[in-house]
Amino acid sequence: MPKLKTHKGASKRFKKTATGKVKRGHSHLRHILTSKDKKRKRKLGKGTLVSPGDLRKVKRMIPTNKFFLRVSWCPSWLKVF
Repeated sequence: MPKLKTHKGASKRFKKTATGKVKRGHSHLRHILTSKDKKRKRKLGKGTLVSPGDLRKVKRMIPTNKFFLRVSWCPSWLKVF
């Protein structure tokens, strides 16, 4: 079976958490901000989890996210103090 390639657009928009869930950002926070409440802008600035209906599709697009892989063993010369 061939390797699954990471969808580069998805890897920039979604991040896997340590428990395997997927985080995403909100839209509507780039321009025309003067007509939006402070409360709305504050809530849009925080990330949220991907909905269960889209989760399977998104996880297939980012099969390995190297930033969140945990390494249990590391050589002593590689450790940064």
